[in-house]
Amino acid sequence: MLPLRLAWVLTAAAVCFFLLLFIHSHILREGQLVAGTCEIVTLDRDSSQPRRTIARQTARCACRKGQIAGTTRARPACVDVRIVKTQKWCDMTPCLHDEVCNLLVNQSGWTCTQPGGRVKTTTVS
Repeated sequence: MLPLRLAWVLTAAAVCFFLLLFIHSHILREGQLVAGTCEIVTLDRDSSQPRRTIARQTARCACRKGQIAGTTRARPACVDVRIVKTQKWCDMTPCLHDEVCNLLVNQSGWTCTQPGGRVKTTTVS
């Protein structure tokens, strides 16, 4: 009778241990990003000035080694660290397919010019 009771206690303890391990790993995974991906956390727009909209967005990224948070095709993305160090922003393809990318004179950001002449300016802070 004692070995049977001991087997039940050990089985129950093992089940509890694996259940706690599963719950703990599930809680840790929730809220984490897959390596090499980004998500937009906040997006603020200010249209108080005529013919001008100021938008600020904050992104959260989980980049791989040798990468840093940047922009690709007007979306947050992980890009090569070399781009940020050299400030050659157009190398990360920040503009949409039909837009032309140009560096700002002081290399503090870039502009995306649409075919109709509309210009979107992005500065890095």
